[in-house]
Amino acid sequence: MVAIVFGSRAFRTWVQAKHGYPLDDFRRGRRARNASSLDDQRQIMLLSNENEKLTGQVGRLEERIAVLERIATDPATRTAAEIEALRGN
Repeated sequence: MVAIVFGSRAFRTWVQAKHGYPLDDFRRGRRARNASSLDDQRQIMLLSNENEKLTGQVGRLEERIAVLERIATDPATRTAAEIEALRGN
């Protein structure tokens, strides 16, 4: 009976480790979350920073696309006149 309990506990720990689940803290009967919560917070911070960076890039690309659409849809004479006006300044 004791061998079955220890064997099942070892098998369960192996499966958890293999699939990336947090391991149990056997002394308290709880999952150890202190180290992983710091990792989770760091990962959230990194993802938030990346999200802000990508949001800025999307905004700049939308502005550029709007300018290109305006150039493509405006009559050639008006675009040429605007270019000449910019050269004159």
